[in-house]
Amino acid sequence: MGRFATIDDDAIRRGECTDIYFIRTEEVLRSSGRNPRVAMEVTASALPDAWGIVCGLDDVIGLFEGLPLTVEAMPEGSVFYPGEPVVRIEGSYTEFARYETAVLGFLCHASGIATAAAHIRQLAGRRAIYSFGSRRQHPAIARMVERAAWIGGVDGVSNTGAPDGIPLVGTMPHSFVMCYPDIGEAFSAFDRHTAPDIPRIFLCDTWCDEKRESLTGARCGAEGVRIDTPRSRRGNMRAILEEVRWELDMGGYRDVRIVLSGGITREDIIAYRDIVDAFGVGGAIANAPVVDFAMDIVSIDGIPCAKRGKKSGTKQVWQLPGEKHQVLPANQPGPAGGLPLIETCIRDGMVLRRPSIAEARERVAAFVRTTAPSFV
Repeated sequence: MGRFATIDDDAIRRGECTDIYFIRTEEVLRSSGRNPRVAMEVTASALPDAWGIVCGLDDVIGLFEGLPLTVEAMPEGSVFYPGEPVVRIEGSYTEFARYETAVLGFLCHASGIATAAAHIRQLAGRRAIYSFGSRRQHPAIARMVERAAWIGGVDGVSNTGAPDGIPLVGTMPHSFVMCYPDIGEAFSAFDRHTAPDIPRIFLCDTWCDEKRESLTGARCGAEGVRIDTPRSRRGNMRAILEEVRWELDMGGYRDVRIVLSGGITREDIIAYRDIVDAFGVGGAIANAPVVDFAMDIVSIDGIPCAKRGKKSGTKQVWQLPGEKHQVLPANQPGPAGGLPLIETCIRDGMVLRRPSIAEARERVAAFVRTTAPSFV
């Protein structure tokens, strides 16, 4: 076990991080000589929003690589709707029974974050969105949080544990400003001693009025001013932002951008997207509701079957024009013009296809481009 109350990768890979009833299930099945070949599908009967984004598949593939199983799935970054299978696993049940907990954990959490990021991306339009929420999660999973947020469409992330290639954003906390006797001195020191390629985004709500500190920042070379006023002190946030924008413009700083952070919600983005240039979003992405996936048997030894409330038989999800989907039995021809979404990732333990972060992100972006509301 890890030092910081975490489970290490090898323990997860060995199936040692699971619900105890799977261990007991394996013991009884083996003792009674039962080990049917099953197909299990991962579906969500309901979603936090109208649609979700598949994420976490890379970890599922890493978990099952080399095991005598076949794994089929929608590509990462795919849009899915309630009731649609996103992953299917086929093999002898005792080969993977204990891994159900990890599979669902990988998919539920990452898909929840990617889904929230995609909905926020859709609402923000051309405004930049940054993931500032890794501090709201255990640091051991910061890489997953930022990876999922990036796939969902954020423009940058704050945590240094993010996968290579994802832009890191963030310039200063309030504690930095407070280390100097004067706010202008803090801003000037940052400008003098920070690499030229780092944007000069100054935090302008530490000691006094936001517009006063924003003007100080602009005089010190700010490219942008970040307002992070705690909700308890905000008052009329709209009025504050309008005052900051007005005074910057009157002072000849029309090119200085406004970045808003601090408990940003979807409602905040809708309310302020006409005046704010970028949003730093924390808990609304990192603490997003998980997608409540379940993993259920849909066939045993090739015979379709399912528990109450589930549909039997393996299935294919077809993407139709207009972003519509149709679910049909896997052995049935698809509709005219339909694109099959579920594809083979692992066959008999051999990995055939690994997720690409760039391709997953582009899938989300393509969907958002076609469904985003029209606003400036």
